Order: sequence, then structure tokens, then C-alpha cells
Amino acid sequence: MTMIAYPTPLMRVTSILEIARSKIESVPLSVPQLLARIAVANVFWRSGQTKLANWDTTVQLFQDEYHVPILQPDVAATLGASFELGCSTLLVLGLFTRLATLPLLGMVCVIQLFVYPQNWPDHLLWTALLVFIFLRGPGAFSLDHLAGRLLKPHIKA
Repeated sequence: MTMIAYPTPLMRVTSILEIARSKIESVPLSVPQLLARIAVANVFWRSGQTKLANWDTTVQLFQDEYHVPILQPDVAATLGASFELGCSTLLVLGLFTRLATLPLLGMVCVIQLFVYPQNWPDHLLWTALLVFIFLRGPGAFSLDHLAGRLLKPHIKA
């Protein structure tokens, strides 16, 4: 007489978890790369738009509240708005992506050290997203990836 082994509840749960893990791991890395680019770009884009909405108030904030070292308030405001809007656009497009993360990482450092040190949880999140993008690149859903594919046949080793 042969015994039929029926799966135990633990075996069924383990099997379901293994299937779920396999499905999760099949998601291409390019998906979280795109989401990270959009998420962090949104933060800086909105900040840049706010600066442009009332330029006099922006310069006044840089003079009275932000106290960015070395730079004059109007220069700091111009650089801040330019980097926020320009680098955000590059991140969303996935164009010069790694390069675009560097000024934003610099801004996060300045904000953390000199402007709003109490907002370190937000700054840590922005830094994590920017470092992820810098280290792993923009992913397949980017103009950088497209340019690489188009230029690859023309580059000789």
C-alpha cells in the first residue's frame, strides 16, 4: 500500500510565497529606476516652480532664512531654481541622468547642513533616490538608454 503525501498548510504557504517572490523578481529594474527618477524629480520641480512663482519672495527667503554660505542670495536663488528645474527635466527624460543627480545631491547637502537640518528624513529619502539613480543609471525607459543603443553600432572598440 502506497501512501499519498498531501501538502501540509506550511508547504502550501511556502509554495505561494515562492511563486510571489518569483513574480516580484521578474519585474525589470527599469521600472523602479523610472519611478525613482519621477519621484525625486517631482520634489525638485515643484520647489523650482514655487521659486519662480514669486521671485522677490524667493530672493528674500535666501537672504533672511536660508543663509546659504558664500553665495549672494540672488545668485543662490538663481542657481537653486535653475538646478531644480533643469535637473528635474533631465531626470524625467532620462537624459544625462547620472550627471543630473550631482547638482541635486549637492543641493540636498546644502539644505541639510545650512537650511533645514531638522528635515533629515526627507533629505535622506531624496539622497537615497538620487544615489540609486546615480549608481544604477536611468534604466531602459530613458533617452540615455536610447542614445546608447543608437550610438553603439558606431562606436568601435
